[in-house]
Amino acid sequence: MQRVMIIGCPGAGKSTFARALAEKTGLPLIHLDLIWHKPDRTHISRDEFDLRLAEILAEDRWIIDGHYSRTLAPRFEACDTLFWLDLPLEECLAGVRARIGQLRPDMPWQETKEDPEFNEYVRAFDGESRPQVETMLANAKNKDIRILRSRAEVDAYLAAL
Repeated sequence: MQRVMIIGCPGAGKSTFARALAEKTGLPLIHLDLIWHKPDRTHISRDEFDLRLAEILAEDRWIIDGHYSRTLAPRFEACDTLFWLDLPLEECLAGVRARIGQLRPDMPWQETKEDPEFNEYVRAFDGESRPQVETMLANAKNKDIRILRSRAEVDAYLAAL
């Protein structure tokens, strides 16, 4: 496990898991949200994002936290290990609500209230992203794939490291 990608619905706990995994493995941690988003709640261009991602993927060791469907394929090709935090919708919505008002090392701002548009994105995530992920994993070769379906499974995996 040298090149790790962590995917899943917003609120599933990807960033929290990524920080714990980085602490246990010593692998460098990259939060895609910190690359994409600017502190003023705008974002960089897709070209700039893709260039920065390509530089990261060229490194020998990393944990990349973030789903970012548009970039799943190149990250999956480059990784040796994938964690899919495949938690139920209600768990993810609860995770999104729980981070309101919290300072987070994986985001350049603090969320102060619920965002109905973002909550709709979370609700649609399973129908829109699951087929892409399942197809990608069905065609996987030479990858260590771990699907964690509950916070208890996430905790158990980390405890066993």
